[in-house]
Amino acid sequence: MLDKLVGLMMLIVATTVFLYYTTWTLLMPFVDQGHPLHDLFPPRVWAIRIPVILILLGSAVVGSFLSVVMIRSNRKKAAKARAVEAGKKKA
Repeated sequence: MLDKLVGLMMLIVATTVFLYYTTWTLLMPFVDQGHPLHDLFPPRVWAIRIPVILILLGSAVVGSFLSVVMIRSNRKKAAKARAVEAGKKKA
């Protein structure tokens, strides 16, 4: 039951963010500058900066994860090769 509640909350948050961002980027350019609706949104330049920052941050996290996995995998292979080589020297 908890997983369904968490999934529902994630869906609601994602839908809210999508609607807010869509309204901000697609509808607000057609509203007059003096309208009070503009007080609900940040400056338009952030409509580009936020996604770019998130993409760069996400790429850095994925790249870091992949590099850590590759380094650990290489260490395991090297340790296994050293163990096989040590076993051949004893025999």
